[in-house]
Amino acid sequence: MNAISIRQLEVFVGIATLGTVRACAANIHLSQPAASMALAELEKQLDCPLFERTPGRMQLTSRGKQLLPHAREILERLREMQSQQEERELRGEIRIGASNTVGNYLIGDLVGQFVRQHPRVSLHVSVDNTANIINQLLEHSCDIACVEGPVNHPQLETWIWREDALVVCAAPDHPLATKTTLEKQDFAGMSWIMRERGSASRALTEQALNVLPGGHVLMELGQVEAIKQAVIAGLGLACLPQAATLDAVANQRLRILDTPFLDLKRRLSLVLHKERYRSQVLSAFADHLHSPESGSSPAEN
Repeated sequence: MNAISIRQLEVFVGIATLGTVRACAANIHLSQPAASMALAELEKQLDCPLFERTPGRMQLTSRGKQLLPHAREILERLREMQSQQEERELRGEIRIGASNTVGNYLIGDLVGQFVRQHPRVSLHVSVDNTANIINQLLEHSCDIACVEGPVNHPQLETWIWREDALVVCAAPDHPLATKTTLEKQDFAGMSWIMRERGSASRALTEQALNVLPGGHVLMELGQVEAIKQAVIAGLGLACLPQAATLDAVANQRLRILDTPFLDLKRRLSLVLHKERYRSQVLSAFADHLHSPESGSSPAEN
């Protein structure tokens, strides 16, 4: 077998990351025919297809998924060697998967100090629900994740980043918002606005509401902001991340209900794939998040 070239690995990783030969070629400043040829040569040398060709996008085969982390590791090690020769300043890129609460409301807390300390590091953040972010991590589409709720998977390593909580919210003129003291039976028959299934917030909300009298789910929405606006409009109650309510509460457009009988505490977890090569950049970021200043706790598993 002929030696596999760095260019072939760059094309393979580029297509796996961006989804098309065209996008990969543009990203690494190569013509599309040259990128296609490099991939064809790599597949020929490995004697197996690495992608399933579908209209508009190329999907990794099972063999391609196995080889992707190894190809990324080779390229990352090479970049580290080159950067060590060129300069001492930390540089590179990290792909972060963040659940909606973290990505929309806590991203500054997650990456702000690291960005200030290492301005040459490029961070790419994708925001989705917890289930989808974990799938991205398992498929090596992101390097590290910060999600809501517990994560239990034999291929993943998790540790606690910080404690968090949901709060029950209502419009200021909602009947429950005008009561001084609330009891469980006050929630009988209430309309609720929920996150989509697969969201950790949805799972915690359902678990907490099991102790209340029956109500009904009026609607499901995929974004916290959309739920907040629906509550402000008086359509129903919702459990929202406390960080998402601060502006609306301050402007008296939203009311947080006192519900000591509900357990809405949760933990935000940082997650890494155990087989993921810890490049110098990724290790520095993980170490930063492990530090006491970041608020993280020892590993859960």
